[in-house]
Amino acid sequence: MGEILLEARDICKSFSGVSVLRNVRLTVRRGEVHALMGENGAGKSTLMKILTGVVKQDSGQVVYKGKPLHIHHPKEIRDYGIGIVYQEFNLLPDLTVAQNIYIGREPGSSLKGFINERKLIADTRQILQRLQLKIDPQAKVSDLSVAEQQMVEISKALSYNCELLIMDEPTAALTESEIDTLFEVISDLRAQGVAIIYISHRMNELKRIVDRVTVMRDGQFVAENRFEDTNVDELIQQMVGRQLVSKFPDKPHYSRGDLTLEVKHLAKRGVLHDISFEAYQGEILGIAGLMGAGRTELARAIFGADRVDGGEIRVRGEKVALRSPRQAIRRGIGYITEDRKKDGLMLSLSIKENIIVASYDQLSKAGWMMDKNAGRVSDKFMQRLGIKAVNRNQETGNLSGGNQQKVVLAKWLCRNTNLVIFDEPTRGIDVGAKYEVYQLMFELVRNGVTVIMISSELPEILGMCDRILVMSEGRITADLPAAEADQEKITHYAMNK
Repeated sequence: MGEILLEARDICKSFSGVSVLRNVRLTVRRGEVHALMGENGAGKSTLMKILTGVVKQDSGQVVYKGKPLHIHHPKEIRDYGIGIVYQEFNLLPDLTVAQNIYIGREPGSSLKGFINERKLIADTRQILQRLQLKIDPQAKVSDLSVAEQQMVEISKALSYNCELLIMDEPTAALTESEIDTLFEVISDLRAQGVAIIYISHRMNELKRIVDRVTVMRDGQFVAENRFEDTNVDELIQQMVGRQLVSKFPDKPHYSRGDLTLEVKHLAKRGVLHDISFEAYQGEILGIAGLMGAGRTELARAIFGADRVDGGEIRVRGEKVALRSPRQAIRRGIGYITEDRKKDGLMLSLSIKENIIVASYDQLSKAGWMMDKNAGRVSDKFMQRLGIKAVNRNQETGNLSGGNQQKVVLAKWLCRNTNLVIFDEPTRGIDVGAKYEVYQLMFELVRNGVTVIMISSELPEILGMCDRILVMSEGRITADLPAAEADQEKITHYAMNK
Protein backbone atom coordinates (compact mmCIF):
# COMPACT_ATOMS: atom_id res chain seq x y z
CA MET A 1 0.00 0.00 0.00
CA GLY A 2 1.21 3.51 -0.79
CA GLU A 3 2.36 6.28 1.50
CA ILE A 4 -0.09 8.21 3.66
CA LEU A 5 -1.77 10.96 1.60
CA LEU A 6 -4.29 12.31 4.10
CA GLU A 7 -4.64 11.95 7.85
CA ALA A 8 -7.37 13.37 10.06
CA ARG A 9 -6.38 13.44 13.73
CA ASP A 10 -8.69 13.83 16.74
CA ILE A 11 -11.33 15.84 14.84
CA CYS A 12 -14.06 17.37 17.02
CA LYS A 13 -17.07 19.41 15.91
CA SER A 14 -20.24 20.70 17.60
CA PHE A 15 -23.29 22.53 16.26
CA SER A 16 -25.40 24.63 18.63
CA GLY A 17 -23.73 22.94 21.58
CA VAL A 18 -24.47 19.43 20.26
CA SER A 19 -21.38 17.30 19.60
CA VAL A 20 -21.44 15.60 16.17
CA LEU A 21 -17.77 14.52 15.98
CA ARG A 22 -15.60 13.45 18.90
CA ASN A 23 -11.90 12.64 18.38
CA VAL A 24 -12.47 11.12 14.94
CA ARG A 25 -9.49 9.84 12.97
CA LEU A 26 -9.05 8.73 9.37
CA THR A 27 -5.95 7.67 7.44
CA VAL A 28 -5.97 7.41 3.63
CA ARG A 29 -3.06 6.15 1.52
CA ARG A 30 -2.17 6.75 -2.11
CA GLY A 31 -3.57 4.22 -4.56
CA GLU A 32 -6.23 2.77 -2.26
CA VAL A 33 -10.01 2.74 -2.14
CA HIS A 34 -10.90 3.49 1.46
CA ALA A 35 -14.51 2.93 2.51
CA LEU A 36 -16.01 5.20 5.15
CA MET A 37 -19.00 3.49 6.73
CA GLY A 38 -21.55 4.32 9.39
CA GLU A 39 -25.25 4.84 9.90
CA ASN A 40 -26.86 8.06 8.73
CA GLY A 41 -26.07 10.62 11.42
CA ALA A 42 -22.77 8.88 12.29
CA GLY A 43 -20.84 11.97 11.21
CA LYS A 44 -19.49 10.89 7.80
CA SER A 45 -20.84 13.91 5.92
CA THR A 46 -19.60 16.35 8.58
CA LEU A 47 -16.12 14.82 8.40
CA MET A 48 -16.13 15.14 4.59
CA LYS A 49 -17.24 18.79 4.89
CA ILE A 50 -14.27 19.42 7.17
CA LEU A 51 -11.87 17.74 4.72
CA THR A 52 -13.20 19.88 1.87
CA GLY A 53 -13.39 23.20 3.73
CA VAL A 54 -17.18 23.51 3.90
CA VAL A 55 -17.07 23.65 7.71
CA LYS A 56 -14.24 24.20 10.18
CA GLN A 57 -13.43 21.71 12.92
CA ASP A 58 -13.44 22.91 16.53
CA SER A 59 -10.25 21.01 17.28
CA GLY A 60 -7.98 18.42 15.73
CA GLN A 61 -5.86 18.54 12.61
CA VAL A 62 -6.02 17.44 8.97
CA VAL A 63 -2.64 16.62 7.40
CA TYR A 64 -2.41 16.34 3.60
CA LYS A 65 0.80 15.23 1.84
CA GLY A 66 2.68 15.70 5.09
CA LYS A 67 1.55 19.27 5.76
CA PRO A 68 -1.36 20.74 7.75
CA LEU A 69 -4.32 21.34 5.44
CA HIS A 70 -5.80 24.82 5.77
CA ILE A 71 -8.75 25.40 3.44
CA HIS A 72 -10.59 28.70 3.80
CA HIS A 73 -13.05 28.14 0.93
CA PRO A 74 -14.32 24.90 -0.68
CA LYS A 75 -13.03 26.04 -4.11
CA GLU A 76 -9.48 25.78 -2.78
CA ILE A 77 -9.63 21.97 -2.65
CA ARG A 78 -9.12 21.92 -6.44
CA ASP A 79 -5.72 23.55 -5.99
CA TYR A 80 -4.76 20.70 -3.64
CA GLY A 81 -5.93 18.05 -6.12
CA ILE A 82 -8.97 17.02 -4.05
CA GLY A 83 -12.28 16.28 -5.77
CA ILE A 84 -15.65 15.29 -4.38
CA VAL A 85 -18.76 13.69 -5.90
CA TYR A 86 -21.73 14.45 -3.67
CA GLN A 87 -24.68 12.11 -3.21
CA GLU A 88 -26.99 15.00 -4.14
CA PHE A 89 -26.27 16.57 -7.50
CA ASN A 90 -24.53 19.93 -7.74
CA LEU A 91 -25.27 20.69 -11.39
CA LEU A 92 -26.82 23.66 -13.18
CA PRO A 93 -29.76 22.16 -15.12
CA ASP A 94 -30.05 24.93 -17.73
CA LEU A 95 -26.41 24.62 -18.82
CA THR A 96 -24.93 21.97 -21.09
CA VAL A 97 -22.88 18.99 -19.98
CA ALA A 98 -19.67 20.69 -21.17
CA GLN A 99 -20.52 23.96 -19.43
CA ASN A 100 -21.19 22.11 -16.15
CA ILE A 101 -17.96 20.11 -16.24
CA TYR A 102 -15.71 23.08 -17.00
CA ILE A 103 -17.67 25.93 -15.44
CA GLY A 104 -15.39 28.75 -14.34
CA ARG A 105 -12.38 27.34 -16.21
CA GLU A 106 -13.57 27.25 -19.82
CA PRO A 107 -10.78 27.34 -22.43
CA GLY A 108 -10.33 30.80 -23.93
CA SER A 109 -10.16 31.68 -27.59
CA SER A 110 -7.74 33.95 -29.41
CA LEU A 111 -10.28 36.72 -28.87
CA LYS A 112 -9.96 37.93 -25.30
CA GLY A 113 -13.07 37.35 -23.21
CA PHE A 114 -14.49 34.66 -25.49
CA ILE A 115 -14.71 30.91 -24.92
CA ASN A 116 -13.17 28.40 -27.32
CA GLU A 117 -16.33 26.33 -27.81
CA ARG A 118 -14.62 23.79 -30.05
CA LYS A 119 -11.96 22.99 -27.43
CA LEU A 120 -14.59 22.97 -24.66
CA ILE A 121 -16.57 20.32 -26.52
CA ALA A 122 -13.45 18.32 -27.40
CA ASP A 123 -12.17 18.33 -23.79
CA THR A 124 -15.59 17.26 -22.52
CA ARG A 125 -15.86 14.49 -25.09
CA GLN A 126 -12.44 13.20 -23.99
CA ILE A 127 -13.42 12.98 -20.31
CA LEU A 128 -16.76 11.33 -21.21
CA GLN A 129 -14.97 8.79 -23.39
CA ARG A 130 -12.69 7.98 -20.48
CA LEU A 131 -15.86 6.91 -18.64
CA GLN A 132 -17.20 5.17 -21.76
CA LEU A 133 -20.22 7.48 -21.70
CA LYS A 134 -22.37 8.13 -24.75
CA ILE A 135 -23.57 11.54 -23.59
CA ASP A 136 -23.70 14.55 -25.89
CA PRO A 137 -21.42 17.29 -24.46
CA GLN A 138 -23.86 19.87 -25.81
CA ALA A 139 -26.95 18.28 -24.19
CA LYS A 140 -28.73 20.26 -21.49
CA VAL A 141 -28.32 18.68 -18.07
CA SER A 142 -32.07 19.05 -17.44
CA ASP A 143 -32.70 16.68 -20.38
CA LEU A 144 -30.53 13.89 -18.92
CA SER A 145 -31.71 10.97 -16.82
CA VAL A 146 -30.80 10.76 -13.13
CA ALA A 147 -28.11 8.17 -13.93
CA GLU A 148 -26.61 10.34 -16.67
CA GLN A 149 -26.53 13.35 -14.35
CA GLN A 150 -24.67 11.25 -11.77
CA MET A 151 -22.07 10.30 -14.38
CA VAL A 152 -21.67 13.99 -15.32
CA GLU A 153 -20.95 14.73 -11.64
CA ILE A 154 -18.27 12.05 -11.64
CA SER A 155 -16.84 13.37 -14.92
CA LYS A 156 -16.67 16.87 -13.45
CA ALA A 157 -14.68 15.66 -10.43
CA LEU A 158 -12.27 13.63 -12.57
CA SER A 159 -11.65 16.61 -14.86
CA TYR A 160 -9.54 18.21 -12.11
CA ASN A 161 -6.90 15.44 -12.28
CA CYS A 162 -7.25 14.97 -8.54
CA GLU A 163 -4.96 12.97 -6.26
CA LEU A 164 -7.74 12.37 -3.70
CA LEU A 165 -11.31 11.71 -4.85
CA ILE A 166 -14.21 11.55 -2.39
CA MET A 167 -17.28 9.67 -3.65
CA ASP A 168 -20.50 9.85 -1.62
CA GLU A 169 -22.98 7.14 -2.71
CA PRO A 170 -21.88 7.48 -6.35
CA THR A 171 -23.84 4.46 -7.59
CA ALA A 172 -27.21 5.20 -5.96
CA ALA A 173 -28.79 6.13 -9.31
CA LEU A 174 -26.73 3.93 -11.64
CA THR A 175 -27.62 0.75 -13.50
CA GLU A 176 -25.51 -2.41 -13.15
CA SER A 177 -23.68 -1.75 -16.44
CA GLU A 178 -22.98 1.86 -15.41
CA ILE A 179 -21.68 0.63 -12.04
CA ASP A 180 -19.35 -1.79 -13.85
CA THR A 181 -18.05 1.11 -15.96
CA LEU A 182 -17.50 3.26 -12.88
CA PHE A 183 -15.61 0.48 -11.11
CA GLU A 184 -13.31 0.11 -14.14
CA VAL A 185 -12.55 3.84 -13.88
CA ILE A 186 -11.92 3.49 -10.13
CA SER A 187 -9.50 0.62 -10.78
CA ASP A 188 -7.64 2.74 -13.34
CA LEU A 189 -7.43 5.67 -10.91
CA ARG A 190 -6.15 3.41 -8.15
CA ALA A 191 -3.47 2.06 -10.50
CA GLN A 192 -2.44 5.69 -11.19
CA GLY A 193 -1.95 6.30 -7.45
CA VAL A 194 -5.18 8.22 -6.86
CA ALA A 195 -6.67 7.71 -3.39
CA ILE A 196 -10.44 7.33 -3.14
CA ILE A 197 -12.65 7.78 -0.08
CA TYR A 198 -15.75 5.77 -0.94
CA ILE A 199 -18.97 6.22 1.05
CA SER A 200 -21.64 3.62 0.36
CA HIS A 201 -24.16 1.42 2.13
CA ARG A 202 -24.10 -1.25 -0.57
CA MET A 203 -22.06 -4.09 0.87
CA ASN A 204 -21.83 -6.04 -2.39
CA GLU A 205 -20.19 -3.05 -4.08
CA LEU A 206 -17.64 -2.62 -1.33
CA LYS A 207 -16.49 -6.22 -1.72
CA ARG A 208 -15.53 -5.50 -5.32
CA ILE A 209 -13.36 -2.41 -4.94
CA VAL A 210 -12.46 -1.54 -1.33
CA ASP A 211 -8.98 -2.04 0.18
CA ARG A 212 -9.56 -0.71 3.71
CA VAL A 213 -12.54 0.46 5.72
CA THR A 214 -13.09 2.89 8.59
CA VAL A 215 -16.32 2.59 10.61
CA MET A 216 -17.94 5.49 12.50
CA ARG A 217 -20.83 5.45 14.96
CA ASP A 218 -22.49 8.37 16.76
CA GLY A 219 -19.77 10.80 15.72
CA GLN A 220 -16.88 8.62 16.87
CA PHE A 221 -14.23 6.38 15.34
CA VAL A 222 -15.06 2.71 15.90
CA ALA A 223 -12.64 0.62 13.85
CA GLU A 224 -10.28 0.48 10.89
CA ASN A 225 -9.59 -2.78 9.05
CA ARG A 226 -8.38 -4.20 5.80
CA PHE A 227 -11.60 -5.09 4.02
CA GLU A 228 -10.46 -8.67 3.38
CA ASP A 229 -9.97 -9.15 7.13
CA THR A 230 -13.58 -8.37 8.05
CA ASN A 231 -17.05 -9.45 6.94
CA VAL A 232 -20.48 -7.95 6.38
CA ASP A 233 -21.95 -9.08 9.71
CA GLU A 234 -19.02 -7.62 11.66
CA LEU A 235 -19.23 -4.31 9.79
CA ILE A 236 -22.97 -3.99 10.39
CA GLN A 237 -22.54 -4.73 14.08
CA GLN A 238 -19.80 -2.07 14.33
CA MET A 239 -22.01 0.46 12.49
CA VAL A 240 -25.20 0.00 14.50
CA GLY A 241 -23.74 -1.09 17.83
CA ARG A 242 -25.86 -4.20 17.85
CA GLN A 243 -26.25 -7.37 15.84
CA LEU A 244 -28.86 -7.42 13.09
CA VAL A 245 -29.80 -11.05 12.64
CA SER A 246 -31.74 -10.28 9.46
CA LYS A 247 -31.86 -7.58 6.81
CA PHE A 248 -35.64 -7.54 7.14
CA PRO A 249 -37.87 -7.54 10.23
CA ASP A 250 -40.10 -10.54 10.85
CA LYS A 251 -43.25 -10.05 8.82
CA PRO A 252 -46.17 -9.44 11.21
CA HIS A 253 -49.54 -11.10 10.77
CA TYR A 254 -51.89 -9.16 8.53
CA SER A 255 -54.34 -10.10 5.83
CA ARG A 256 -55.49 -8.47 2.62
CA GLY A 257 -58.59 -6.35 3.02
CA ASP A 258 -60.73 -4.09 0.84
CA LEU A 259 -59.74 -2.70 -2.54
CA THR A 260 -58.04 0.69 -2.08
CA LEU A 261 -56.77 1.61 -5.53
CA GLU A 262 -57.89 0.49 -8.96
CA VAL A 263 -56.05 1.63 -12.10
CA LYS A 264 -57.62 0.87 -15.48
CA HIS A 265 -55.96 1.30 -18.88
CA LEU A 266 -53.83 4.26 -17.73
CA ALA A 267 -51.81 5.77 -20.58
CA LYS A 268 -49.36 8.61 -21.11
CA ARG A 269 -47.97 9.02 -24.59
CA GLY A 270 -44.48 7.56 -24.91
CA VAL A 271 -44.28 6.69 -21.20
CA LEU A 272 -47.16 4.51 -19.94
CA HIS A 273 -49.10 2.01 -22.04
CA ASP A 274 -52.43 0.48 -20.95
CA ILE A 275 -51.57 0.12 -17.25
CA SER A 276 -54.13 -1.79 -15.17
CA PHE A 277 -53.76 -3.16 -11.62
CA GLU A 278 -55.30 -3.16 -8.12
CA ALA A 279 -53.88 -2.46 -4.67
CA TYR A 280 -55.56 -3.61 -1.45
CA GLN A 281 -55.62 -2.72 2.22
CA GLY A 282 -53.18 -4.75 4.25
CA GLU A 283 -50.65 -5.53 1.53
CA ILE A 284 -47.31 -4.28 0.29
CA LEU A 285 -47.45 -4.16 -3.49
CA GLY A 286 -44.00 -4.04 -5.06
CA ILE A 287 -43.19 -2.51 -8.44
CA ALA A 288 -39.96 -3.77 -10.01
CA GLY A 289 -38.29 -3.02 -13.31
CA LEU A 290 -35.19 -1.66 -14.96
CA MET A 291 -34.38 2.05 -15.07
CA GLY A 292 -36.66 3.71 -17.61
CA ALA A 293 -39.41 1.12 -17.21
CA GLY A 294 -41.91 3.80 -16.14
CA ARG A 295 -42.21 3.00 -12.43
CA THR A 296 -41.74 6.56 -11.14
CA GLU A 297 -43.86 7.95 -13.98
CA LEU A 298 -46.69 5.64 -12.87
CA ALA A 299 -46.35 6.79 -9.26
CA ARG A 300 -46.42 10.45 -10.31
CA ALA A 301 -49.52 9.86 -12.41
CA ILE A 302 -51.36 8.24 -9.48
CA PHE A 303 -50.32 11.14 -7.24
CA GLY A 304 -51.59 13.72 -9.71
CA ALA A 305 -48.12 15.17 -10.34
CA ASP A 306 -48.22 14.31 -14.06
CA ARG A 307 -51.19 14.43 -16.41
CA VAL A 308 -52.18 11.28 -18.29
CA ASP A 309 -53.72 10.88 -21.74
CA GLY A 310 -56.23 8.17 -20.92
CA GLY A 311 -57.54 5.59 -18.46
CA GLU A 312 -59.11 5.95 -15.06
CA ILE A 313 -58.21 5.76 -11.38
CA ARG A 314 -60.59 4.65 -8.64
CA VAL A 315 -59.93 5.22 -4.94
CA ARG A 316 -62.06 3.07 -2.65
CA GLY A 317 -64.41 2.36 -5.53
CA GLU A 318 -64.94 6.00 -6.52
CA LYS A 319 -63.66 7.24 -9.87
CA VAL A 320 -61.41 10.26 -9.34
CA ALA A 321 -59.67 12.80 -11.56
CA LEU A 322 -56.39 13.57 -9.83
CA ARG A 323 -55.04 16.65 -11.56
CA SER A 324 -52.71 17.78 -8.78
CA PRO A 325 -50.90 16.38 -5.72
CA ARG A 326 -53.26 18.43 -3.53
CA GLN A 327 -56.24 16.48 -4.87
CA ALA A 328 -54.41 13.19 -4.30
CA ILE A 329 -53.57 14.18 -0.73
CA ARG A 330 -57.22 14.96 -0.04
CA ARG A 331 -58.05 11.46 -1.28
CA GLY A 332 -55.67 9.99 1.31
CA ILE A 333 -52.71 9.32 -1.00
CA GLY A 334 -49.12 10.03 0.08
CA TYR A 335 -46.01 9.85 -2.10
CA ILE A 336 -42.45 9.48 -0.79
CA THR A 337 -40.48 10.57 -3.82
CA GLU A 338 -37.32 9.09 -5.30
CA ASP A 339 -35.50 12.44 -4.99
CA ARG A 340 -36.27 13.61 -1.45
CA LYS A 341 -34.32 16.87 -1.73
CA LYS A 342 -35.87 17.97 -5.02
CA ASP A 343 -39.47 16.84 -4.56
CA GLY A 344 -39.98 15.72 -0.96
CA LEU A 345 -38.57 18.44 1.29
CA MET A 346 -38.20 22.18 1.70
CA LEU A 347 -34.58 22.16 2.79
CA SER A 348 -34.42 25.75 4.02
CA LEU A 349 -37.39 25.23 6.37
CA SER A 350 -37.39 23.54 9.77
CA ILE A 351 -38.12 19.92 10.56
CA LYS A 352 -41.41 21.00 12.13
CA GLU A 353 -42.53 22.89 9.04
CA ASN A 354 -41.70 19.96 6.77
CA ILE A 355 -43.56 17.45 8.93
CA ILE A 356 -46.80 19.45 9.10
CA VAL A 357 -46.82 20.85 5.55
CA ALA A 358 -49.27 18.24 4.20
CA SER A 359 -51.54 18.52 7.24
CA TYR A 360 -52.26 22.24 7.54
CA ASP A 361 -55.98 21.71 7.01
CA GLN A 362 -56.09 19.11 9.80
CA LEU A 363 -53.94 20.98 12.32
CA SER A 364 -55.13 24.54 11.77
CA LYS A 365 -58.09 26.24 13.37
CA ALA A 366 -60.17 28.77 11.43
CA GLY A 367 -57.38 28.92 8.88
CA TRP A 368 -54.66 29.62 11.45
CA MET A 369 -51.94 27.14 12.32
CA MET A 370 -51.70 26.62 16.06
CA ASP A 371 -48.00 26.58 16.90
CA LYS A 372 -48.64 24.47 19.98
CA ASN A 373 -50.32 21.79 17.85
CA ALA A 374 -47.54 21.92 15.25
CA GLY A 375 -44.84 21.57 17.90
CA ARG A 376 -46.59 18.71 19.67
CA VAL A 377 -47.16 16.78 16.44
CA SER A 378 -43.65 17.30 15.09
CA ASP A 379 -42.08 16.25 18.41
CA LYS A 380 -44.26 13.14 18.43
CA PHE A 381 -43.06 11.96 15.02
CA MET A 382 -39.45 12.96 15.61
CA GLN A 383 -39.46 10.71 18.66
CA ARG A 384 -41.41 7.93 16.95
CA LEU A 385 -39.01 7.78 13.98
CA GLY A 386 -35.84 8.52 15.94
CA ILE A 387 -34.95 11.64 13.94
CA LYS A 388 -31.55 12.85 15.15
CA ALA A 389 -31.53 16.65 15.37
CA VAL A 390 -30.82 19.50 17.76
CA ASN A 391 -34.58 20.21 17.97
CA ARG A 392 -37.66 20.52 15.76
CA ASN A 393 -36.58 23.99 14.59
CA GLN A 394 -33.35 22.76 13.00
CA GLU A 395 -33.11 23.44 9.26
CA THR A 396 -33.92 20.23 7.37
CA GLY A 397 -31.10 20.76 4.89
CA ASN A 398 -28.58 20.30 7.71
CA LEU A 399 -29.74 16.77 8.52
CA SER A 400 -28.10 13.59 7.25
CA GLY A 401 -29.69 11.79 4.29
CA GLY A 402 -31.28 9.12 6.48
CA ASN A 403 -32.80 11.65 8.85
CA GLN A 404 -34.12 13.68 5.92
CA GLN A 405 -35.83 10.53 4.66
CA LYS A 406 -37.41 10.07 8.08
CA VAL A 407 -38.78 13.63 7.91
CA VAL A 408 -40.47 12.76 4.61
CA LEU A 409 -41.97 9.66 6.24
CA ALA A 410 -43.15 11.73 9.20
CA LYS A 411 -44.96 14.11 6.85
CA TRP A 412 -47.20 11.33 5.55
CA LEU A 413 -47.63 9.60 8.90
CA CYS A 414 -48.84 12.93 10.27
CA ARG A 415 -51.43 13.10 7.48
CA ASN A 416 -52.96 9.66 8.28
CA THR A 417 -53.00 8.58 4.63
CA ASN A 418 -54.80 5.47 3.32
CA LEU A 419 -52.31 4.74 0.54
CA VAL A 420 -48.56 5.48 0.66
CA ILE A 421 -46.30 5.12 -2.38
CA PHE A 422 -42.64 4.55 -1.43
CA ASP A 423 -40.37 5.33 -4.41
CA GLU A 424 -36.85 3.97 -3.69
CA PRO A 425 -37.41 4.52 0.07
CA THR A 426 -34.02 3.21 1.21
CA ARG A 427 -31.77 4.74 -1.45
CA GLY A 428 -28.72 6.29 0.17
CA ILE A 429 -29.51 5.26 3.75
CA ASP A 430 -27.67 2.78 5.96
CA VAL A 431 -28.65 -0.73 6.98
CA GLY A 432 -29.93 0.32 10.40
CA ALA A 433 -32.14 3.06 8.94
CA LYS A 434 -33.35 0.65 6.24
CA TYR A 435 -34.45 -1.78 8.94
CA GLU A 436 -36.42 1.01 10.64
CA VAL A 437 -38.11 1.96 7.35
CA TYR A 438 -39.09 -1.68 6.80
CA GLN A 439 -40.55 -1.86 10.31
CA LEU A 440 -42.55 1.28 9.62
CA MET A 441 -43.93 -0.16 6.39
CA PHE A 442 -45.08 -3.29 8.20
CA GLU A 443 -46.66 -1.14 10.90
CA LEU A 444 -48.60 0.83 8.27
CA VAL A 445 -49.88 -2.32 6.58
CA ARG A 446 -50.86 -3.88 9.90
CA ASN A 447 -52.96 -0.76 10.55
CA GLY A 448 -54.82 -1.15 7.27
CA VAL A 449 -52.79 1.21 5.09
CA THR A 450 -52.05 0.19 1.50
CA VAL A 451 -48.34 0.39 0.65
CA ILE A 452 -46.89 0.50 -2.85
CA MET A 453 -43.12 0.06 -2.91
CA ILE A 454 -40.93 0.89 -5.91
CA SER A 455 -37.38 -0.40 -5.61
CA SER A 456 -34.44 -1.22 -7.87
CA GLU A 457 -33.06 -3.64 -5.27
CA LEU A 458 -34.61 -7.03 -5.99
CA PRO A 459 -33.70 -8.55 -2.58
CA GLU A 460 -35.66 -5.66 -1.01
CA ILE A 461 -38.67 -6.28 -3.27
CA LEU A 462 -38.60 -10.01 -2.52
CA GLY A 463 -38.01 -9.53 1.20
CA MET A 464 -40.80 -7.01 1.79
CA CYS A 465 -43.61 -7.38 -0.74
CA ASP A 466 -46.71 -9.58 -0.76
CA ARG A 467 -47.28 -9.15 -4.49
CA ILE A 468 -44.99 -7.85 -7.23
CA LEU A 469 -45.79 -5.99 -10.44
CA VAL A 470 -42.99 -6.03 -13.01
CA MET A 471 -42.75 -3.20 -15.55
CA SER A 472 -40.89 -2.98 -18.84
CA GLU A 473 -40.96 -0.10 -21.32
CA GLY A 474 -44.02 1.47 -19.74
CA ARG A 475 -46.05 -1.74 -19.54
CA ILE A 476 -46.87 -4.21 -16.78
CA THR A 477 -45.40 -7.51 -17.90
CA ALA A 478 -46.15 -9.60 -14.80
CA ASP A 479 -48.23 -9.67 -11.60
CA LEU A 480 -46.59 -12.20 -9.29
CA PRO A 481 -47.44 -13.43 -5.79
CA ALA A 482 -44.26 -13.03 -3.73
CA ALA A 483 -44.22 -16.76 -3.01
CA GLU A 484 -43.86 -17.48 -6.73
CA ALA A 485 -41.24 -14.81 -7.48
CA ASP A 486 -37.45 -14.88 -7.52
CA GLN A 487 -34.74 -12.62 -8.93
CA GLU A 488 -34.39 -14.61 -12.13
CA LYS A 489 -38.12 -14.53 -12.88
CA ILE A 490 -38.43 -10.80 -12.14
CA THR A 491 -35.41 -10.01 -14.33
CA HIS A 492 -36.92 -12.12 -17.12
CA TYR A 493 -40.13 -10.07 -17.10
CA ALA A 494 -38.26 -6.79 -16.58
CA MET A 495 -36.37 -7.41 -19.79
CA ASN A 496 -39.69 -8.37 -21.42
CA LYS A 497 -38.29 -11.66 -22.72
